[in-house]
Amino acid sequence: MPELPEVETVRRGLEPVLVGQQIKHVQQRRADLRFPFPPDFVSRLKGRKVEALRRRAKYMLAELDDGAVLIMHLGMSGRFYIVAPNGQATAPDTRVYDSAHPEEIGEGKHDHVVFDLANGARVVYCDPRRFGLMTLSDRDSLEDHPLLAAMGVEPTGNALTPDYLNTAFRDKKTPIKAALLDQRIIAGLGNIYVCEALFYAGISPKRLAKSIPGKRSARLTEAIRTVIRRAIEAGGSSLRDYVQTDGELGYFQHEFAVYGREGEKCVAKGCSGMVKRIVQSGRSSFYCPKCQR
Repeated sequence: MPELPEVETVRRGLEPVLVGQQIKHVQQRRADLRFPFPPDFVSRLKGRKVEALRRRAKYMLAELDDGAVLIMHLGMSGRFYIVAPNGQATAPDTRVYDSAHPEEIGEGKHDHVVFDLANGARVVYCDPRRFGLMTLSDRDSLEDHPLLAAMGVEPTGNALTPDYLNTAFRDKKTPIKAALLDQRIIAGLGNIYVCEALFYAGISPKRLAKSIPGKRSARLTEAIRTVIRRAIEAGGSSLRDYVQTDGELGYFQHEFAVYGREGEKCVAKGCSGMVKRIVQSGRSSFYCPKCQR
């Protein structure tokens, strides 16, 4: 599943295309994705202008000029691709779209939602596994929406501080890896970047969360911010289905310190340890037993 840096990369790719544009027409090709579309999905979007495109955790939020918000999640295989006003398509996969035949653009088997903009651009949502979602909310009640209401702080926001982690982890008896994946504490952190952040903070994924408050929480806060920032700058991590909206791969996977590197030498200077993989709560944790305590 795409993690926060991937979603932010997609958001940045869509922002200059969507924001400020009127949605002239919407094609909804099926009744549902992960969940059913709202019954008035097409009619509520048609004619609306996109005023902003934000991100909350792994959700993209398109704010419309009538006070509605289009909530979008990529699921496991969801992708957007963009057809520019001149008819040139930027595809997210191996399909090639001939701009001389615009009727073929957005007509793929898994192209479930097509947005035609007033300036002639087209934005297509493709999702082979259909684990993504699109729904609508009112802006005034967005924070109380069931998908967003219980979320914790953003890993890139000012609310993530050592003091916040000190309070959040003070009484937690679960491993720190599981605590960091709890979306009620930090929203949007996924398995890949938790493994990486714990490495740079020098903390074992097996350490209990209640032992983190203090110097470790300061190191962890900085590590989370740094890893997420670097991943966004690199365009996310292209694993399996994920690619950017222009079809290009992200490159942060080439910088992984521990994730997916079981049995390889630790990258830390002067360390002779080998990366180990364990399973925690059904997920793989990668770490260096010598560097991470």
